[in-house]
Amino acid sequence: MRTSRKLFLVSATALAILASSLLAEAAIASDSAPPGTPTAQSFAGSPLVGAVFIGGQNQPHTCTGVVLDSPHGDLLVTAAHCITGDGVGTSFAPGYTQGKTPYGVWSVQHAYAAPAWVNGQDPLADFVVLQVAPQQMGQTSATLESVTGGLPVGQAALTSAERDVTVMGYVAGSNDNPVTCAAPLGQTQGYPTFNCHGFFDGSSGSPFLWSDRGRAPVLVGVLGGLHQGGCFEWNSFSAPFDATIYRVLARATNNLSADTLPTPGSPNC
Repeated sequence: MRTSRKLFLVSATALAILASSLLAEAAIASDSAPPGTPTAQSFAGSPLVGAVFIGGQNQPHTCTGVVLDSPHGDLLVTAAHCITGDGVGTSFAPGYTQGKTPYGVWSVQHAYAAPAWVNGQDPLADFVVLQVAPQQMGQTSATLESVTGGLPVGQAALTSAERDVTVMGYVAGSNDNPVTCAAPLGQTQGYPTFNCHGFFDGSSGSPFLWSDRGRAPVLVGVLGGLHQGGCFEWNSFSAPFDATIYRVLARATNNLSADTLPTPGSPNC
């Protein structure tokens, strides 16, 4: 049985909520995947998605982050249960593949989370926006987004089981490749749900990317939420992206008071 999407050795703009016409709720009481559940495949990586190193690059990466499209180009998001404290000392390596960091390594300066997570670890608010410092590149100071691009936060207006999301992430470890999988987006107890084998410990924060009829993808969730992302490697959740995440983004964008996150408790699997 799964215990968490992060390793316990680690300390650790107004859009509606995800449409109610998502798939029927997925079963979470059994450790057996539904027939036909796909399996994640290794791929070459994306500059928009990277590995999160809580204790620096001398430690294995333990979560996944995704770069946001933001006014100052300095924000990314991951699961809130990945971060303990103010986030300082955490680093982000976009496009990380087999130990290589083609888009640099970016240092976290501040963490912004929802009050419901800071005060009570509400799984419906299991996301954190991280602000990273700029880097000097040649004669200019570059932002994260200017190097990698960024994704807007949006909603998945799904109307049938044929609307898929793509999830990209990193299983905990080092010197490895990210994995990716596309499958229908469902709903379990109000949490966006995605069934695909291969999202083992460490994959928290993996982005749920959705594209409507070939349009540019938007970020509609990150792996976390219910049971800190799921009790089984084939069954993954996200906290719903509703008005709460936009309030957190507004605080981060305006450099308002940052947060200190609690040490996450049990995923209750």
